[in-house]
Amino acid sequence: MMKKVVLAFVALALMLTLQTSIARAGGGASYPLGAEDFMSGAFPPPGLYFDNYGYYYHGGDMKDEDGDDIAAFDELDVTAYVLRFIWISDKTFLGSQYGQHLFIPYLDVDLDFKVPVGPKAKSHYHDNGVPYLIYSPLIMGYHLMQGKLHIAISAVDLYIPMGQDDGNMATVGHNFWTFEPVAAFTYMPFGWKWAFSAKFMYDFNTEQKDCPTVYGFEVDRDPGQEFHFDYSISYGVTPHLRMGVNGYYYKQTTDDDYKLNATIPAPVQALLNADENNHSEVFAVGPGIWYNYKNMFFILRSQWEMGAESKTEGQNVWLKFIIKY
Repeated sequence: MMKKVVLAFVALALMLTLQTSIARAGGGASYPLGAEDFMSGAFPPPGLYFDNYGYYYHGGDMKDEDGDDIAAFDELDVTAYVLRFIWISDKTFLGSQYGQHLFIPYLDVDLDFKVPVGPKAKSHYHDNGVPYLIYSPLIMGYHLMQGKLHIAISAVDLYIPMGQDDGNMATVGHNFWTFEPVAAFTYMPFGWKWAFSAKFMYDFNTEQKDCPTVYGFEVDRDPGQEFHFDYSISYGVTPHLRMGVNGYYYKQTTDDDYKLNATIPAPVQALLNADENNHSEVFAVGPGIWYNYKNMFFILRSQWEMGAESKTEGQNVWLKFIIKY
């Protein structure tokens, strides 16, 4: 306990000097921003599909609530491999196609600071594993306006937690659930040439037990709610080749709520209370290419973040392979 108190006051001195905030984004930060892209609202024909996502993210800057660099932060590297299984029925439901999908993500995270922070008082944290499963029992697809407008809806994507590495600032898992309604749209006003797509999501998170903080304490918290969308504007060079821009926008919409008690020193309570009001936000944009060969699709994209607040700012690369069985 005495060690934690000492660390708390060291952290307090650092925060007052560097005007920093928590290392992880506020809210739940569960969804892999920018995961969807070309034709995201176009529901596929009936069948079984396998999506294979590869992902790398490097965050070289941590931004505070004003968008300024946090000097105590060094860098964040995330590598992910995600399996997605999609089943589309040949029946209809409420005038739509319907089906289900399941994501199984594997993450590897390296997190570095320039000073020792967190429950383990370290400058480097690492973790890997399956953080959660994402499952929707009902996804629906509509094709309107003579094929110009496509809409895909998930009643709710369920983020099912698979455990948390307590005390680890880089923990890939978390012990709370996320409930995420989804609506995606693809508009093709001129046939296959131009496509405008967006996938909109809103996240509701349950309580997180033992959330690690840079101040050396683990506290329970209610993560704030989040609004975010992925987008893509693409041009069909041929019916089998598309090129365009893609990206995402993320905004935490409600405060985090830390459950504080007398075991947390008053100066740290003050810092955490201040952190509750810091809503994470970021925008990203970058190029992408999509290629279709028979029953296979290949997608390569990159995205650069800007305007980040209360989260990291960096860039990523996505490589996706899709096959229909």
